[in-house]
Amino acid sequence: MSDLRNKLLAFASLVLLIVGSRDVAAQQQADALDEIVVTATRMETALRHTARSISVVSKERIQNATQQLALDEALAGVPGLYMQNRYNFAQDLRISLRGFGARSSFGIRGIRVFVDDIPETLPDGQAQVDSIDIGSASRIEVLRGPASSLFGNASGGVISVTSELGNTEPFVEGRLAGGDYGYRKLQLKSAGDLRRFDYLVNLSGQELDGYREHSRAESTLLNSKFGFDITGNDRLVLSFNHSDQPVADDPGGINAAQAAVDRRSARAQNVDFDAGEELSQQRMGLVYNRKLPGGSLMLRNYYVWRDFANKLPFVGGGAVDLERFFYGLGVQYVSAGLANSGLSFTVGLDVDRQDDDRLRFDNNMGNLGDLVFEQNERVNSSGIYLQASYRMADRWALRAGLRYDDLEYDVRDDFLIDGNDSGKLGFNELSPSLGLSFDSGPATLFVSYSRSFETPTTTELANPDGSGGFNAALEAQTADNVELGLRGTASSLVYELAIFRIDLQNELIPFELAGQPGRTFFANAGSSTRTGVESSLGWTADNGFGVGLSYTWSDFTFDDFVDDNGNDFAGNRLPGVPEHFGYLSLSYATENGFSALAEAVYTGSVYANNSNATRVASHVVTNLRVGYEFSSGRWRVQPYIGINNLLEEEYNSNIRINAFGARFFEPAPERNYYAGVVVGFEPR
Repeated sequence: MSDLRNKLLAFASLVLLIVGSRDVAAQQQADALDEIVVTATRMETALRHTARSISVVSKERIQNATQQLALDEALAGVPGLYMQNRYNFAQDLRISLRGFGARSSFGIRGIRVFVDDIPETLPDGQAQVDSIDIGSASRIEVLRGPASSLFGNASGGVISVTSELGNTEPFVEGRLAGGDYGYRKLQLKSAGDLRRFDYLVNLSGQELDGYREHSRAESTLLNSKFGFDITGNDRLVLSFNHSDQPVADDPGGINAAQAAVDRRSARAQNVDFDAGEELSQQRMGLVYNRKLPGGSLMLRNYYVWRDFANKLPFVGGGAVDLERFFYGLGVQYVSAGLANSGLSFTVGLDVDRQDDDRLRFDNNMGNLGDLVFEQNERVNSSGIYLQASYRMADRWALRAGLRYDDLEYDVRDDFLIDGNDSGKLGFNELSPSLGLSFDSGPATLFVSYSRSFETPTTTELANPDGSGGFNAALEAQTADNVELGLRGTASSLVYELAIFRIDLQNELIPFELAGQPGRTFFANAGSSTRTGVESSLGWTADNGFGVGLSYTWSDFTFDDFVDDNGNDFAGNRLPGVPEHFGYLSLSYATENGFSALAEAVYTGSVYANNSNATRVASHVVTNLRVGYEFSSGRWRVQPYIGINNLLEEEYNSNIRINAFGARFFEPAPERNYYAGVVVGFEPR
């Protein structure tokens, strides 16, 4: 392994020497990085000048001929971002960014998620992506690596989704699609620009019977966004999102023996207890921007209501009913520069509140039994931050950031038959960052340091002994990240290379108990180290042919970890994340509207548990999608077809980490097809 690291470092040094020796005039060729502006850094900055690893995904990649089941279809080529579980809607997509989020058995952990500048991540650090409307997303930014100095709790990385807005002539668009395993999708979208007013309204419905037994899912999404240019300097954007998911069955994890006999089978207990979830969520957000002399001001206010119910495959407390309300506000000022000094800064304040009413009932073979748990959980989060950038001469830039966060957890036990388990917990953290970049013209070299923290979520704070209240033994996870990166262009080639090391303390690790299989509890590991290399390359020829390539190497190891049973896992690898994974795409597009994309996603072997006793074999999944767009007058039509798992690889869509009874496996579908058509009309 050390030999591989040395070779990679030598390669990086060679690339630096080559690009550094080129004449700066080469910048005039095709400097695509200057044209890409990112906002996930809290400051609008050209991608070239950022001292962090950031990937940007376009609308074409997100929407063109995709099935749109989950975000992983659009983000598969992002290095460092490993995703599982597209086909189990009861568990949500499992997203891991440099290992952050790998522990999640439900929802998103360790990664901040934003939609149109509104958080999808709760104050306690848990996020969901089931309400993100892929069919109206125009852009996704992925900030890779710890970023608590920017966003506070659970900032192992950031995923920021931007919906379309009507910066075009008004249009109406419909999509109708269907495919194997009962896949059906209907979408209606309208957007446009009417002088000072622009709008987007997108309504979609989707059904999927599923590949495995007991894996049916239904969902309806409404996503809307309205922009008002009040004056030349003032703009207000109102967004409203409604998601309804009445059915999301959970087939559960199965062991290797059952998977070998019948890959499409569900775990028997999951069927008997009707395991799965249903939810309804409404999100409303207001973002106001005002241009000021020498800077800009942003005010943000949002409210989210979420009703959630799920059933787990056991009796005692196996049915959950949750009513959640979370809201917040933010104030941010960005300076455009101080008296031509090369210094600019951002200062801001975030205040977020979370209020959960959580009930647990016995699950009597799918029917609600007696109430056994009732408590109110509140999380108050406040953070203040400062980011500064200083341009030194023409090529050098120094960036620094500092953020202070204070979180308070308050639980009120309303089920007093077994005693009063009410209590409070508090966390406060200071998160610094520092970055230096050098712009050689065709390429940018950067080095950075950042620190992040991650508190347990209210769900993760559940007591393993079955009592109410919070598990006071859990501590916040902290991480120190050092990174060296290179990004640049050469003619029609765009490339990126990042080498990082992350040292973690008190890493949060999941486990299950024999009496409550399917329910996850958490403990702190002593320390762990993550070292990795991320690389990507994109090339597009004038004739429309393109290649996309990314590769990630990860060495994530426990340094000090003894579990509650006395098992010593020091030296073992972090489960749930492969050492190697990569992506290759070949694309072709013509001026007359034909487009095609073939892709191969490689996943190396993965450990399924802390002991590293079970190792899941590597696999390669290939996909193909083809579309053709043509116009006639005001009408635009695009039929398309896609094939998932083209070469019929036998693999698992998800590995359930540390599952009791070795029920690690969720088998993925065989080769399957989908097809659809998009019809658009411009009324003027």
